[in-house]
Amino acid sequence: MNYAKGRGKGMLVVAKDGSGDFTNVQDAINSIDDNNKERVFIYIKKGIYKQKLYIEKPFVTLIGEDPENTVLTFDDGANKLLENGEKMGTFRSYSTFIGGDGFIAENITFENSAGSGKIAGQALAAYVDADRVIFKNCRFLGHQDTLFTGPLPHETNIPGSFKGPREYAERRHVRQYYENCTIVGDVDFIFGSATAVFNKCEIVSLDRQSEVNGYITAASTPKEQEYGYVFLNCRLMGDMEPRTVYLGRPWRDYANVAFINCWMDKHIKEEGWHNWNREEREKTARYFEYNSMGPGGITGKRVKWSRILTPEEAKKYTIENVLAENDGWNPLEELNEIEKVFSNRLTK
Repeated sequence: MNYAKGRGKGMLVVAKDGSGDFTNVQDAINSIDDNNKERVFIYIKKGIYKQKLYIEKPFVTLIGEDPENTVLTFDDGANKLLENGEKMGTFRSYSTFIGGDGFIAENITFENSAGSGKIAGQALAAYVDADRVIFKNCRFLGHQDTLFTGPLPHETNIPGSFKGPREYAERRHVRQYYENCTIVGDVDFIFGSATAVFNKCEIVSLDRQSEVNGYITAASTPKEQEYGYVFLNCRLMGDMEPRTVYLGRPWRDYANVAFINCWMDKHIKEEGWHNWNREEREKTARYFEYNSMGPGGITGKRVKWSRILTPEEAKKYTIENVLAENDGWNPLEELNEIEKVFSNRLTK
């Protein structure tokens, strides 16, 4: 197949066997103009690409040949020692950093292979701090802190713990959309401040062989932000002892998480939510469910400071309503348009 080439015009191809324009993804990213204003497609052929990626340029689209066999991976962890003897820390442990607005990824695995958090510490598969971001048919694989949906909170609880990308950047509100994705981890493995919709995703908790096998979310939603994490029609899976995983705990006071029409396996704890040993957050955290199903979706024993939405309240939790805001962004419309353009370029 002949691939159209040219930055912002056709498509860049990455292939480990040398059959494309580049043999690694970062070189393809680096070839894009810094002031790029057009969408650039990067097609990544099957392969395991072990490299620490940094994507700051806007309007980048990564499309993998196959979601299970197109793997972007690295193995840094928070406990890894740097040359100066300092620990790497959570936010420098990312395998892929995404800071360019308008980023889109399809059919790709983002992985941090550092292993168990008990040894490696926090280890981010993806650090995503960009607006109008879309992931479709992607996998995020890790253990502790798999997926960080920036921005960072305004203030750190532990001095020096935010070292890494965007440590000193102005905090801004960003929106992200995940469709048909698989997210794997154990402790706080979806965390951060973004407004993010997870639509028809599979959320997989790993077995830590512990009395508490983890927490799915650790949101740090700002007080003024109406929506934090919204899970729509998702499946929460976990092959471990029953009632050992929490839906979430508040990383910051006003954490906002909603599970709407989600199926939950038996690993979900009956009480659902944890206060992170801060009783005062029970007064401020915003935790919601509607029509939870499955053995873990029985809500009668949930903590009193979470809420079961009424049908009328649940109606507002749509993709369009949660993500539109002032510019009317609709990721479904954008995906449809992008896939048409990509299909045309692929066949040229």
